[in-house]
Amino acid sequence: MGARCRVIGSGCCTSKNYLQHPVPSTRHQLPNTYPEPFTFKCVITQSIYMSKVYSLKTIQKIPISLAEAWDFFSRPQNLKEITPSNLGFNIISKHHGDRMYQGQIIEYKVSPILGIPLYWMTEITHVEENKFFVDEQRFGPYSLWHHQHHFKAIDGGVEMTDIVHYKLPLWFLGDIANTIMVRAQLRGIFDHRFQAVEQRFGAWSGTQEKQVLFDGSLQ
Repeated sequence: MGARCRVIGSGCCTSKNYLQHPVPSTRHQLPNTYPEPFTFKCVITQSIYMSKVYSLKTIQKIPISLAEAWDFFSRPQNLKEITPSNLGFNIISKHHGDRMYQGQIIEYKVSPILGIPLYWMTEITHVEENKFFVDEQRFGPYSLWHHQHHFKAIDGGVEMTDIVHYKLPLWFLGDIANTIMVRAQLRGIFDHRFQAVEQRFGAWSGTQEKQVLFDGSLQ
């Protein structure tokens, strides 16, 4: 426990308790436990400085066949068509191909803040044709970005569900940024996509509400 806590945060390493119980050299066996106050301080340090993992979920019904929906959304070049133009979204990778497949790497430039272009690389980690695919950030503005795209045939068309888990860098500053800016920006992106999909494929004939659920509720 002592060695692991030492990696977690400097607060553990500089505590009086740690100085009283230094990590032994590699020539000696590590002790099984450190005193309880030391362990507790490490847990508190983690809780204070680790930013939260957030989630969002959207559902949209589209009056097209499952095959047509999969054909459109599984082509990387169509992403720009359903992304707000003010984000400056551009695919810059050269070798990603025309269709999504497991292990595919896609590189983008996107300008979410003050028009400053940022590099973003995602990997398509899972694909099951006509059912779902998953993209995960490998390099980019988030500490974590995991995006599931699900498709299901229903009466009259297709139900498309997106589930995103994301985490921001800079510890508690990331949580503040999410509250004042990032959450609203993500809602705007998915609201725009909802409208772009309706313009391309037509509006659902039945009742449908445009909703983006953050952490399980409307926020």
